[in-house]
Amino acid sequence: MKKKLKIISILIIFTILIAFRLVISYYFGYDRETIEPDDEIRICNINVENFKDRKVFYVEPNDTKTDLNILYFHGGSYMAEATKDHWEFIQKLAIDLNATVIMPDYPLAPKSNYKDVYDIVEPLYKDLISNIENEKLIVMGDSAGGGLALGLMEKISSEDIDIPNKIVLISPWLDVRLKNPNIDEVQKRDKQLNKDTLVLAGITYSNGDDNYLINPIEGDLSKLKEITVFIGTDDILNPDVHLLQEKAKEQGIDIEIKEYEKAGHIWFIEKNTEKEIIDKGYQDLLDVINK
Repeated sequence: MKKKLKIISILIIFTILIAFRLVISYYFGYDRETIEPDDEIRICNINVENFKDRKVFYVEPNDTKTDLNILYFHGGSYMAEATKDHWEFIQKLAIDLNATVIMPDYPLAPKSNYKDVYDIVEPLYKDLISNIENEKLIVMGDSAGGGLALGLMEKISSEDIDIPNKIVLISPWLDVRLKNPNIDEVQKRDKQLNKDTLVLAGITYSNGDDNYLINPIEGDLSKLKEITVFIGTDDILNPDVHLLQEKAKEQGIDIEIKEYEKAGHIWFIEKNTEKEIIDKGYQDLLDVINK
């Protein structure tokens, strides 16, 4: 009984904290943004360009000409900027793949909502695909960024615009409502994410709307190709990944799931799981992109 009360108390505190953050952010106009990494972790050449009054980071290996381009959307519940873990990950990715990683600093909730985000990322993608062959472009994202990546590709495919060679999603947030009944069972093992606080964040991002741009699990997958999803078993976003695969099969599309036992949320980015599982996930990611 005491343990149950303790858990309930922690959940209440989490909910109050995120609600407080929402109020402060909204009423005081606090607009979080991604900043360049400190020199101590900078190992790549990072150029910053302005696109529709937002920053776009171009991350490249030093003194190397690249041929592959990765449009990358960072996670953070649509409310947080890219972290040190993100910077370490995408720089390593750029070096190991000899690629240019393009990461937009998209606007964040609660000051902005999904419409503001798509007003940035859709024209950015169209600009990129007009200058880059789709065989040389990969769209990738983690967590909320994974949901954004898939929603954007569903929208792009509906407009008969070239789609990328591959779509790679890392622990994607596919439904901000988190209504899958299997989530509650996984929540018992998930030590990072909390369903209630995520739902609250999703409400601010959705602006009260309900469509596939917010919940890409409900979008049209029929024109997409080569979708690979990396997910751990101890991640509350896991059940929706399998549901997405079922929906894709109904539409004649095969989604490859790379699933890892006892792995947590974005485990090879945040390095929150055993080293062997971290290394395995990251190496598999490189293999998927290189094949």
